[in-house]
Amino acid sequence: MATPLSADRLLAALRAEGVTVVEHPGWRTHDRNRAGAWGPVAGVMIHHTVSTGTASSVALCSDGYAGLPGPLCHGVIAKDGTVHLVSAGRANHAGGGDPSVLRAVVTEAYGDRPPVPREHQGSSGAVDGNSRFYGFECVNLGNGTDPWPAAQLDAIERVSAALCRAHGWGAKSVIGHLEWSDWKSDPKGFGMPGMRDRVQKRLGAAPAPKPTAPAPAAPRHQPFPGAAFFRSNPSSPVVTAMGRRLMAEGCGRYQVGPGPRWSEADRRSYEAWQRKLGFRGSDADGWPGAASWNALKVPYTK
Repeated sequence: MATPLSADRLLAALRAEGVTVVEHPGWRTHDRNRAGAWGPVAGVMIHHTVSTGTASSVALCSDGYAGLPGPLCHGVIAKDGTVHLVSAGRANHAGGGDPSVLRAVVTEAYGDRPPVPREHQGSSGAVDGNSRFYGFECVNLGNGTDPWPAAQLDAIERVSAALCRAHGWGAKSVIGHLEWSDWKSDPKGFGMPGMRDRVQKRLGAAPAPKPTAPAPAAPRHQPFPGAAFFRSNPSSPVVTAMGRRLMAEGCGRYQVGPGPRWSEADRRSYEAWQRKLGFRGSDADGWPGAASWNALKVPYTK
């Protein structure tokens, strides 16, 4: 399990994965943290809203309703694939669920599906899912006939991959609400095993911009070499390629260079890039992390 992403890091991870994001007013501080723990997190849970219309669905998920105060998720995935962020903390989306499912998600030790859930909100053996899962509500009536447009399914895939990539999880950390609680049916209309296959396939490659039209193959990008790589004072063409990308983004703080040897100028340049992405405080210390590195799209070098 992992520490939840800050609001800035959540936003950066989604954008790095090519997700079109809308920030709902107040989403950064809108949460249910006073009602219980938020984290450590183990995975991502997908739901359907049983509603129509983007604006009304976002309002419902942000505000909640009588007996269940909002936020009801972290983000609402609209039919057009736009993701509306409504919370960066604990949200009322998962409720109680089966501890055997939680164990399977944490270990990612299951086949096509997690164990069949035997618990639910209020049952004696249930565990708190609101503290352990990011939740995304997808605008859909949930009747099995309301269509799931390709753009919406693509957004579910990208959102799930973004969080798995940020935490170092595999696709088996992504489940549906119906796989968590024995009295839920969402999401209805597509299968979670197939969605996990899509997510795992995406995790095998660096994030690519969201396609709008047929295009040539995307350029190959340098995978994140790990935080320890930079703290080892490396001399590598990867550092040179990174510095050139930082210069192209208007973040270069070099007097001479960039060059292959990691330096204080590289750290200050990378700090400027982190701040450009919206990171603040200790998240903008100039030491590369996976989310900001993936967003930089450093060209691959041998």
